[in-house]
Amino acid sequence: MSESQTMHDQTHQPEGPARSLGLHGAANARDLGGYRTADGRTVRTGAALRGDALHRLSDADLETLTALGIRQVVDLRGLNEVRENGSDRLPGLDPEQVAAVELTDGATSIDAGPVRLVHLPVYSPEHDVYVALREVLSVQDAAAQHALLGDGGGERLMSEMYRWFVTDPVIRSRFAQTVRLLADPDGTPLLFHCTAGKDRTGWTAAVLLTALGVDRDTVYQDYLVTNERSAPTVARIMAAFTRNKVLEDPSLMLPVIRAEESYLDAAFAAVAEGWPSFDAFLADGLGLDAGTLAALRKNLLVD
Repeated sequence: MSESQTMHDQTHQPEGPARSLGLHGAANARDLGGYRTADGRTVRTGAALRGDALHRLSDADLETLTALGIRQVVDLRGLNEVRENGSDRLPGLDPEQVAAVELTDGATSIDAGPVRLVHLPVYSPEHDVYVALREVLSVQDAAAQHALLGDGGGERLMSEMYRWFVTDPVIRSRFAQTVRLLADPDGTPLLFHCTAGKDRTGWTAAVLLTALGVDRDTVYQDYLVTNERSAPTVARIMAAFTRNKVLEDPSLMLPVIRAEESYLDAAFAAVAEGWPSFDAFLADGLGLDAGTLAALRKNLLVD
């Protein structure tokens, strides 16, 4: 463990798994530290952090990130999402520097400040759920909305996206690169995020925790914490749909904006269909060799 990691662990003691980072502008940002592995070790606190997008961070939130000693931020959002919602706010980085990285279609990074920003967009026009939603919501056509989202349509859209996380080689490479960054002893604390911190972030966390030896039930528990942390946001979204009469039946949107076990089921099922074991998926599907996985466990686990 590096000196900075030791100091960080001493000053930020765990409050149990899924500890909130206390970011007012990113309520779903939390620590993956504290989870136990099958061999009795524990995921290091303050090293691997997951969250929702950072474009709403306040000045106080930036101070919190600085205090956490964040060294790297991985943004998994696509270009369209960054354009619509805004670039991340990060300590020590000029907004124009951040925009130059995040407003791109491909993988890119910047090392110009105290925080390294890495943009690894998990995006494809063929799997952009939000484009389909914007189109159907903009016309306010109840029949079209029901055709897309009704009778299990929302669940199918989301499950198909989670399977795509596993089946698409380019997209797999983005998740794999995030894991490689976490294996670098000089690269943590690292925070990875998408827009809501639910789907792409959720699958990244599931892959990471599984690679570290955390059991499947705990992986699901961490995934579903999103529903607790995002409940106020979901309530505001649903109230806005009702108030603005965007949807005749606002409940049609719930499968899209909530985390559901069946979505993670779909990703794990795709792994099982393509590889004989999760270890084989890590090695052959993600290209993570034994040395990288050993470094990951050394970096993120404590006895």
